[in-house]
Amino acid sequence: MGQIVPMAAAYTLLFAEYSRYGAVGARFVPAYEAFGIVGTIVTVAGTGLAIWARVHLGTNWSATVSIRADHELIHTGPYSRIRHPIYTGILLAFAGTALTLGEVRGAIAFGIVLTAFYFKARKEERFLKQEFGEPFAEHVRRTGMFLPRSL
Repeated sequence: MGQIVPMAAAYTLLFAEYSRYGAVGARFVPAYEAFGIVGTIVTVAGTGLAIWARVHLGTNWSATVSIRADHELIHTGPYSRIRHPIYTGILLAFAGTALTLGEVRGAIAFGIVLTAFYFKARKEERFLKQEFGEPFAEHVRRTGMFLPRSL
């Protein structure tokens, strides 16, 4: 339930026509076609990453922060470099959409989602640390939260 309000606010900022007036409707990038193309590529790449990560996670995925019976610590595929690649993918999709839109409201929406995912990820990490102990601590040392620790 804690993610619903920020996500709804972010989607409203991005897609509701009435949210484009005033300062939030001002452009933060020029209205060049190149920004739309790059934004679309980033959105598609982010969506692809989120789907790959979700499929790779398999039955360990849950919409809510919880540890399931037979829960495993996944550290392969996209999880070998990033601890929360589903969030990374969604964040990339928001960033790409914001760039394509080119208005301040898109940047604000991205900031809302980034903040919400940061706090949810921290909560998940507390659960994972409690459940997996040192193996999770090692995973944290090797990976970045939303970005790879090293390329």
